[in-house]
Amino acid sequence: MIRQVLLTVSESKRLIARAVAQMEAVRRARSEGILVICTGTTNGYLLEELLGKPIDKRAYRTGTTAPKEPERCGLPEPPRIPDVVFRRGEIAPDLNRFTAVRLMGSGDVFVKGANALDYNRKIAGILVGGSDGGTIGNAIGRLVGGRVQLIIPVGLEKLVYGDVLELSRKTVQPEATGPTLFPVSIGTIVTEIEALRLLAGVEATLIASGGIAGAEGAVRLLLEGDAAQVERALTIVSGIQGEPRFLL
Repeated sequence: MIRQVLLTVSESKRLIARAVAQMEAVRRARSEGILVICTGTTNGYLLEELLGKPIDKRAYRTGTTAPKEPERCGLPEPPRIPDVVFRRGEIAPDLNRFTAVRLMGSGDVFVKGANALDYNRKIAGILVGGSDGGTIGNAIGRLVGGRVQLIIPVGLEKLVYGDVLELSRKTVQPEATGPTLFPVSIGTIVTEIEALRLLAGVEATLIASGGIAGAEGAVRLLLEGDAAQVERALTIVSGIQGEPRFLL
């Protein structure tokens, strides 16, 4: 059975977040070890899935990419929500992404979003705005050394056609300006493709992108599987369609 679905950027974030929340590694780390949810727009959706309730996701964003005059929701700016770290089933308010990573080891999970995706090579790129290396620069050594699982939820809207390693080299040239691009190849990348495979058992293929009137950045996916799998996927997508756009 073959069907097509269209997902807007916010719908994709919801789908990916729902899948990550159900990953066995995430569930186990939350209940038995340490689970770090770094601030970020997609991770705001993930936090809602884990908590089972809505939050003002504007309060959980970081390093936002937006136009010069972004669309706004009309509500006052909310106070920022600090990094949420789960430790043995409870939120640990005394920990953040930087302090928690020092305590993490095998079986623990660190969730960090990305800004670029080289899907074929399974390499993500994370924009870094500070000279200290940002979140990923400060955490990567401990993640590797401690065998901590890094999960990278990232939508297919962030696909780049070049080699992320080469793109990174360009951004770190002395004469370059703007944020640098930190390449990451050790993480488990979760896009809409992996999300639909995990949640419904279907194989999804990106066949087109973009649109207008709210579908800018949207992805059109071809779903393949048996009738039960595809119908399950269509039901899941139907349930998240209409997810409001992320406005500031």
